[in-house]
Amino acid sequence: MQTFPHAAPVATHPDTRQPDAEDGFSLSGPEEGEVEEKRPPRAAVLHEIIRREGEQELSRGAVALGLSALAAGLSMGFSLLARGLLHRYMPEGPARYLIESLGYPFGFIVVILARQQLFTENTMTAVLPLMTDPGLGRFMALLRMWAIVLAGNLVGVAVFAWGILHMQQFDGPTQAAFVQFGRELMLNSPWQMFSKGILAGWLVATMVWLLPAADQSRILVIVLTTYLIALGGFTHIIVGSLETLYLVFSGDLSLADYALRFALPTLAGNIVGGSLIFALISHAQVRSDGA
Repeated sequence: MQTFPHAAPVATHPDTRQPDAEDGFSLSGPEEGEVEEKRPPRAAVLHEIIRREGEQELSRGAVALGLSALAAGLSMGFSLLARGLLHRYMPEGPARYLIESLGYPFGFIVVILARQQLFTENTMTAVLPLMTDPGLGRFMALLRMWAIVLAGNLVGVAVFAWGILHMQQFDGPTQAAFVQFGRELMLNSPWQMFSKGILAGWLVATMVWLLPAADQSRILVIVLTTYLIALGGFTHIIVGSLETLYLVFSGDLSLADYALRFALPTLAGNIVGGSLIFALISHAQVRSDGA
């Protein structure tokens, strides 16, 4: 029988990635921790963060809510101010609207980072506790909060609009830009105010949902979502009130037209977009997951 010499053993390198029942490979303890750290939070986690924040806001006293809402209304004035100044110093051309709209997010950044009370945020935040545990008491607490925050926001933007009109801080072209924004807004029919308000409320609710997972990108999330509101010409009850109340104080628009043609349909649209669509869908998603 022919024999063969023993072959030299072939060197093998052990594969540190051992098969795993779930994903095909096992990881070391530190690697598992790294994976968990980099995974986005589950929808249930985001829901619970926002729900608890809503619970906290619903329990706040009327004075604290009102002052925070007033501060938010005043801060939102800087959205009009920044946009007007960019419009004033940008040359005519197709890029002008794209650049001036970058001023729109400024007030939102101030309000959100300063944790002031903005009505369209509350169409998401304060609604989740009611959806989680429905009841007449919670519903009345929600209406109380909405009334206080909306009133405070509107008083704040009214004071800001009156101030930039009468305190002679800006030149004629800048004042003309403020007037132009209000007039362009009022070209919408009441139905358009409502339908565009749905999209604005939806986008603000989307922003609120994304912020807990944004970490170091919070400002980017705020800018991108609110910039889209500006680009699309979607109607927002607080920013739009700033623009239209400027017209009311300058004599270009009656208070009745402000209320009936802009405020009421836009308010309804923001609530539908933020509460009845986005918040409801997001809540239903979490409930369907059994979380």
